Amino acid sequence: MKPYGLNELRKKYLEFFESKGHLALPSFSLVPENDKSLLLINAGMAPLKPYFTGQEIPPRTRVTTCQKCIRTGDIENVGKTARHGTFFEMLGNFSFGDYFKHEAIAWSWEFLTKVLEIPEDRLYPSVYLEDDEAFDIWNKEIGVAKDRIFRFGKEDNFWEHGAGPCGPCSEIYYDRGEKYGCGKPGCTVGCECDRYIEIWNNVFTQFENDGEGHYTELENKNIDTGMGLERLATVMQDVDSIFDVDTIKAIRDKICEFAGVSYGEEYKTDVSIRVITDHIRSVTFMVSDGITPSNEGRGYVLRRLLRRAARHGRLLGIQGEFLAKLSETVMAESHTGYPELLDRKDYIIKLITVEEQNFNKTIDQGLAILNTMMEDLQKSGEKVLSGENTFKLYDTYGFPIDLTIEILEEKGFSVDEDGFKKAMENQRQTARDARETTNYMGKDVTIYQSIDASVESKFVGYDRLTHESKVTVLTTQDAIVDELKEGEEGTILVEETPMYATMGGQVADAGVIEGADGTFVVEDVIKLQGTKIGHVGRVTKGVIKKGETVKLTVDEEQRNLTANNHSATHLMQQALREVLGSHVEQKGSLVDKDKLRFDFTHFSPMTEEEIAKVEEIVNREIAAGLDVVTNEMSIEDAKKTGAMALFGEKYGEVVRVVQMGTFSSELCGGTHVSNTRNISAFKIISESGVAAGVRRIEALTGKALFEYYNTMESELQKAAKLLKAVPLEVSAKIVSLQDEVKQLQKENDKLKAKLAKEAAGDLLSEAKEVDGIHILTKQLTDVDMNGMRDLGDEAKQKLGEAFIVFASQIGEKVNLIAMATDGAMKKGAHAGNLIKEVASIVGGGGGGRPNMAQAGGKLPEKIPEALACAKTVMEKQIIK
Repeated sequence: MKPYGLNELRKKYLEFFESKGHLALPSFSLVPENDKSLLLINAGMAPLKPYFTGQEIPPRTRVTTCQKCIRTGDIENVGKTARHGTFFEMLGNFSFGDYFKHEAIAWSWEFLTKVLEIPEDRLYPSVYLEDDEAFDIWNKEIGVAKDRIFRFGKEDNFWEHGAGPCGPCSEIYYDRGEKYGCGKPGCTVGCECDRYIEIWNNVFTQFENDGEGHYTELENKNIDTGMGLERLATVMQDVDSIFDVDTIKAIRDKICEFAGVSYGEEYKTDVSIRVITDHIRSVTFMVSDGITPSNEGRGYVLRRLLRRAARHGRLLGIQGEFLAKLSETVMAESHTGYPELLDRKDYIIKLITVEEQNFNKTIDQGLAILNTMMEDLQKSGEKVLSGENTFKLYDTYGFPIDLTIEILEEKGFSVDEDGFKKAMENQRQTARDARETTNYMGKDVTIYQSIDASVESKFVGYDRLTHESKVTVLTTQDAIVDELKEGEEGTILVEETPMYATMGGQVADAGVIEGADGTFVVEDVIKLQGTKIGHVGRVTKGVIKKGETVKLTVDEEQRNLTANNHSATHLMQQALREVLGSHVEQKGSLVDKDKLRFDFTHFSPMTEEEIAKVEEIVNREIAAGLDVVTNEMSIEDAKKTGAMALFGEKYGEVVRVVQMGTFSSELCGGTHVSNTRNISAFKIISESGVAAGVRRIEALTGKALFEYYNTMESELQKAAKLLKAVPLEVSAKIVSLQDEVKQLQKENDKLKAKLAKEAAGDLLSEAKEVDGIHILTKQLTDVDMNGMRDLGDEAKQKLGEAFIVFASQIGEKVNLIAMATDGAMKKGAHAGNLIKEVASIVGGGGGGRPNMAQAGGKLPEKIPEALACAKTVMEKQIIK
């Protein structure tokens, strides 16, 4: 056997199945497309589910892929063993109603024994217990002896997931030799030790399970082959684990270099090295596919992996941020299979750097909070940190539970791990409940999934706003029908349509569909599975029938206004990259007839100067009158032109490139102006943050912008009139008024201070001395919190050691304040505890420090009762 590198093995596999008539597809994004049942792609066949279910027609009946995958269900074991990992690549060859068992088995054997030259005597097939057909193929056609073929039951060799397509499996095991065995008598295939490992799994999807254990033969049978690339590389390179495989070992060695440690000498050190090695692969690929850190969903997974890796870097003694540098090694080792890594290198490095910096700040904050929690445990005499507090540290401050456990154990404490798991499960359940499972592109999918997969629609609206076409499908919300009558809501599918469906951030066209005997008003156009396009709306007159030829007319004004905003978005993205840097990538957009909204990667708020510069560049290109040219070309040719592609977007072999002079070039399927001069003008009206590392711009063009200017001018005129100034003098007038207000405020503060001194003098006679401390409670009228604070300060100066509570009614609102001097606090006075108890009486709440606390309430009639209670509590605190 030759010790092929991991990248060589990937290439050989794909080329082998291409030679067998398979279409080699690039890996799909880790972000599932239109599949709310998955958070992340976790298997090679997951992105191909629509082809297996018949909802979409595959580009070819034979397909092969190397799919990047992430599984985090067993994350706590990553690092503790050399077999667990979150990121892996899955090789697969798939047949959609084409070849079946004979070819799948023969090709798997051919690839392993002929291409990779693995000795046949080290390979052992397994089949499902009742699958005599597969057994005979292995024995009679491939020539494997009967005693080398193993039969296993459903648990091991039958793939099914509830109701739906299912079938038996045939796996191939590799014998790694006695040194990996357990040494027990009878150790063979199926033993739990590391000697015999599965390296290939042929799944024969040949039955339909009705969910009650009844199986019927499928007319179109499928093949779903899965083989872990890292595991295959482990075998071919004859190494102990995936962490010793060439491309992964390079990452491992770089970590050792950063930390100044060696791998294989100490278990605790090895755990940290393995955690970082695995997690940085996941992090790099997730960021490359457009996932950003957040506190929910896949962003939460990314943040958790990144922070776990950063924390283990600290345990190894690595100083400062290091993960971004390490991700460069990941990119260097994997870019031959995933060229997008280098295309997005600057962005990947920037995001990882910022997130690690944030975590380093967060973990210090978490340590401070944990120390406070431990102090509270010591005071209470308890030894166990509650699950709620442990989860708070983990969820709110990103503090890993294993670090919490480790620190607590050093101080003689422990963690309520069951309580933590319960809190974690509650969060996961909340996330699961929040996931959409019944919508597709915002519409109910139940009926749309019933439409025949062979139905197709073609968009022809780039160069026309009216078109005649044949109706292929009519649906109500509940059924596929032959006609839609006046007053009925439904969806119409036609062979060709000039109406653009909501896609790529561009909102759908509106318009009408007219038949021989009816009119249908289109309110929305949606992209369905495959190439289907649905026109959603209502019949306003007569009837629309299946099979008839209809005329589709697009609302021209809405189309043009939307095109203005879409083209301006392209100009703005390029301007943002020029002003802010190449790390700017689109994270989402919305363009309609009224405005454009654009989400992009950036790690701080834009300055006024940056915003002005972007506006200047966009308006410069609008005024330049750039011709907008669209061309269809292969994806490879498009990349050669330098055209920008969207994060995580799935592109076909032929793409549409939209070029605006030499300034902007993007892959885009939307509608655009013919010349940038059509946009008229551009203005950013807001810039804000929407997530960690993601900013949002809202902007206007054309008609909507002029309406905005008219509104702003009208408001300016009103303001000028109120200020008795001309519009150009409004700002100067406001500055003058602000100066007047400041002067009046100063005079008011002086007056309030004078009144406070006088009032404090009047209050002295009402104070009661208790054990050397003057206790004072008083109800005031129309005194705000600042006034009561000033009055309290004056009273303390005159009284000496004092404990004071004031209550004031302003309208229907109650203000409470409590203040205590140092001497009062030494005697036991605590303003914060006092105010909590008193505030509830007036229907409010509050708190504060021992020396001062304040609260609000909504029951002014209860003020006397509250003050009476305050006096009692004050005396109890002082007299013990």
